[in-house]
Amino acid sequence: QVQLVESGGGLVQAGGSLRLSCAASGTFFSINVMGWYRQAPGKQRELVAVITSGGTTNYADSVKGRFTISRDNAKNTVHLQMNSLKPEDTALYYCRGSHIGNDYWGQGTQVTVSS
Repeated sequence: QVQLVESGGGLVQAGGSLRLSCAASGTFFSINVMGWYRQAPGKQRELVAVITSGGTTNYADSVKGRFTISRDNAKNTVHLQMNSLKPEDTALYYCRGSHIGNDYWGQGTQVTVSS
């Protein structure tokens, strides 16, 4: 059974940085697409950034130029470097893996940006 475990969330002041990590276990294959989503209180879950096993990336407009997604296929890990954080980035951040029609989600890690 594939499991995704996130780490790296926390409290940071506006303008600061955080690095999120997600590790997949229970699989011997490289998950096709891995990414980060977030959900703020009272809002729908939204895409933040995704990356394919080939390295193609896609970002939400709101984070372009501030966040960088990367992955290590051999370790099935994905990272999200978040710079110039804003209070509106405050949310529960989820790791997602998609592979041949299967979706896997982590439990989430909280990111709180104070003004």
